[in-house]
Amino acid sequence: MGIEVVVEGLTKSFGKQNIWQDVTLTLPAGEVSVMLGPSGTGKTVFLKSIIGLLKPEQGRVLINGVDMVNSPEREIMETRKLFGLMFQDGALFGSMSLFDNIAFPLREHTRKKESEIRRIVMERIDIVGLLGAEDKLPGEISGGMRKRAGLARALVLDPQIILCDEPDSGLDPVRTAYISQLLIDLNAQIDATMLIVTHNLDIAATVPDNMGMLFRRNLVTFGPREVLLTSDMPVVSQFLAGRREGPIGMAEEKDAATLAAEEINGYGVGISSANAPRTVVPQLEPSPGLPVRQAALRRRERVLSMMGQLPEAARTAIMKSYAPAEGGGNP
Repeated sequence: MGIEVVVEGLTKSFGKQNIWQDVTLTLPAGEVSVMLGPSGTGKTVFLKSIIGLLKPEQGRVLINGVDMVNSPEREIMETRKLFGLMFQDGALFGSMSLFDNIAFPLREHTRKKESEIRRIVMERIDIVGLLGAEDKLPGEISGGMRKRAGLARALVLDPQIILCDEPDSGLDPVRTAYISQLLIDLNAQIDATMLIVTHNLDIAATVPDNMGMLFRRNLVTFGPREVLLTSDMPVVSQFLAGRREGPIGMAEEKDAATLAAEEINGYGVGISSANAPRTVVPQLEPSPGLPVRQAALRRRERVLSMMGQLPEAARTAIMKSYAPAEGGGNP
């Protein structure tokens, strides 16, 4: 099973520019979580801070008792072996075949024999649907195939925590749908804790167990997916609807005068309220033949135990998704 990731009071700046501050959340063990946010809100910086590649000025990231911010470098390096990281562009070596790209971490970090490496690599290639392409170079395949190769490479060391940085970037809607299903299937097979950074609404609506959103240097919300998907907060409503009217501007945020003018014209909060409650689409199920996601079973118990703390719209969406008449489903 995956490992719980506890983030406490994380604050990160570059020089005088504060990226985000006092971010606190818990990634439940084995569940799939998504972090949303407009471009430029520090989502990738957040991923790199969790794995210890960037050092926040304040806060802790606790994994198996190791603080990825403040613990000795030796402990951080050892804990980093629990991670698999899927980079935005696949980050493949252009002169290496897909097989050699995927085998690279095994050859670099283990002393396994080539026969064992071949078995592991071909298993991962099969999982991501790339059988037959292992001898091709990255330049000879599509962007979607490069994404899957990057994911296969992230899996070869049997990670218990998988971080995916915009797995949809550069992909058309059909390939994005395939990647979404692949991520759910992967979770069903290996039960790893997963955090996906994205601004793709299709992935956000159908893949995660939990969702959060970064905006204006703060974590707007984090919790069961239904909380964010039914939220009437103006920034959430604007983002999910893809509208120009609301707090998010072309650069990042609009000033108070602009927001006030929009509200007078019937935009902003008014539109948000008019749009609520939104329909929460069902979460993707594993493909036929794959095991039931253990994370979904654990999540159900966890979410039902916290119903009293959730907004009414979220409670309604959760109960509807679990109602037998609706076919059960994994929220």
